[in-house]
Amino acid sequence: MSQGTFKNPERIQLSLITGLEKRCLIWIAQRLPLQINSDHLTFLGFVGMVLAGVSYWLARWNPFLLLLAIFWLGVNWFGDSLDGTVARVRNRQRPRYGFYVDHVIDALGILFLFGGMGFSGYMNPWVATLLIVAYYLLSIEIYLATVSLGKFKISFGILGPTELRILLSMGNIVLLFHPTVRMLSRDYKLFDVGGVIAIAGLVIITLYSAAKNGYQLYREERL
Repeated sequence: MSQGTFKNPERIQLSLITGLEKRCLIWIAQRLPLQINSDHLTFLGFVGMVLAGVSYWLARWNPFLLLLAIFWLGVNWFGDSLDGTVARVRNRQRPRYGFYVDHVIDALGILFLFGGMGFSGYMNPWVATLLIVAYYLLSIEIYLATVSLGKFKISFGILGPTELRILLSMGNIVLLFHPTVRMLSRDYKLFDVGGVIAIAGLVIITLYSAAKNGYQLYREERL
């Protein structure tokens, strides 16, 4: 497929703070030094995700490193959210390269993030493993829908990547003081409960999206 025949997919992001975030990112991109390009920001976002995972792992011995993980999540947001905005503001877009590299790096970053949680002692490794699997299943569905329908869905309901980072950061603060939660007369790790809820949510979204997109494609290509 040549560059001329590639159609940049429509980005669908309707999360809670999308409007405010977009204005903020454009403001930053317009003032960012020209020496800093999208590749630098993509790499910075990846480093932020990796070091967030490392911070979770090290929090096994020092709980206050959970706060450091919040900082690295912020670094990840800055790089991961700004790389595409900089390309669009400067009219330096590379649709195929940007889409491919950005999401390969995201997949690797998530492995480090959830892996760090699994080794932190605050989340059962099996919960972390299932969380990785559920995230990858949803990612596969999104990427297949992007190719098949030409629409790249970034958010579901009011939640998108930025909102999830904010929720995770808030969870870190709560975790620092209350690592367990009592349910049905038993104590459970806070991140285990949150992880199970996240897994269920990801699986439900994946199944719903797969059914919806599959039905749409069936109607469009009815024999």
